[in-house]
Amino acid sequence: MTQRSFKYRFYPTSEQERLLRMTMGCARLVYNRALAARTEAWYERQERVGYEKTSTMLTSWKKEEDLQFLNDVSSVPLQQGLRHLQTAFSNFFAGRAKYPNFKKKHNGGNAEFTKAAFKFRDGQVFLAKCPQPLDIRWSRQLPKSAEPSTITVKLSPSGRWTISILVDVEIERLPESSSSIGIDLGITSLVTLSTGEKITNSKSFKAKKAKLRKAQKALSRKQKGSNNRHKSRLVVAKVHAQISDARNDFLHKLTTRLVQENQLIAVEDLSVKNMVKNRKLALSISDASWGELVRQLEYKCDATGRTFVKIDRCFPSSKRCGHCGHIVDKLPLNIREWDCPKCGTHHDRDINASKNILAAGLAVSVCGANIRPDRESPKRQLRKTSNGESTRRERFPFRRSGEPEG
Repeated sequence: MTQRSFKYRFYPTSEQERLLRMTMGCARLVYNRALAARTEAWYERQERVGYEKTSTMLTSWKKEEDLQFLNDVSSVPLQQGLRHLQTAFSNFFAGRAKYPNFKKKHNGGNAEFTKAAFKFRDGQVFLAKCPQPLDIRWSRQLPKSAEPSTITVKLSPSGRWTISILVDVEIERLPESSSSIGIDLGITSLVTLSTGEKITNSKSFKAKKAKLRKAQKALSRKQKGSNNRHKSRLVVAKVHAQISDARNDFLHKLTTRLVQENQLIAVEDLSVKNMVKNRKLALSISDASWGELVRQLEYKCDATGRTFVKIDRCFPSSKRCGHCGHIVDKLPLNIREWDCPKCGTHHDRDINASKNILAAGLAVSVCGANIRPDRESPKRQLRKTSNGESTRRERFPFRRSGEPEG
């Protein structure tokens, strides 16, 4: 069993929209107040405030005269907002994320409902304090006998209402395939396959760049706080939504095809966060959306029983000759074709890289090895010994006192 989220559009009535907007506003208020309280407690008293204390604060806030409206909405989205804040702080202290930010109204909003705050009956969704079911466009059916565990309602900046339903589903394995593929990610060619096929980048942002520029110029001329500025902001948000929809549609069709055709998919683990620091390539890299492409491949392989392998980012896929294994010292980005100085084989840079990624992926899937450059020693990696047992080479060359030699 695995958890999957199914996303649909829905169209609320005027009464439902009023209640949902109020719920999201209350959840945003509680989240921001709790964040301010935790920040103040740390900077003034060096005190860490956890979820339990913020939950007690919420109870006291509901008793205040100017916050009585918090009692008019379901308490579940408010408590879920506090739990999400706790998760954000846990990620911050673990070094996985930045310090949490305050939520803003113009970014839309969301509200999460657990089983205590909704009913799923006869294919209809009833939210707490809302007697009528939501008008959902069921673009695809939920799995049979699926029982939702969590429902999240979201309002996008463009005014689009969506609902995400989280259910437990069985893994539906696709028929076995004899094909395996290695994927090299790029900008001009979004993906280059080890079969030699190159798939061009759709460049969704570039297609709408002129329209977005015109909408943003119109927004900049409107007076702040005016109704016309609000209308112009919606126009800009809708253009951004069109760009995002086109990009996601292209990526979903591509990843679905790759997963259906291949039993093993190997990709390179790129550090996109560091790569976008290059100002000349940042826009093109962001428009290519490599991170979303890899994410879709990973979860679709997991959902269908395919094998997904990430190759270490230090692996020299482009510099290594796929014929003899020789690694060249330098290979600038402007060189798209090169000849191996050792064996003389002519290589297309991207196709050679994808073939090397495939070979490395097959090695990882068979022996569980982690692929790194020949000139680097493995650090903190599990390595298989001759008797089949796994040992770990320590990061540092010395051993702690009392440790046996191994």
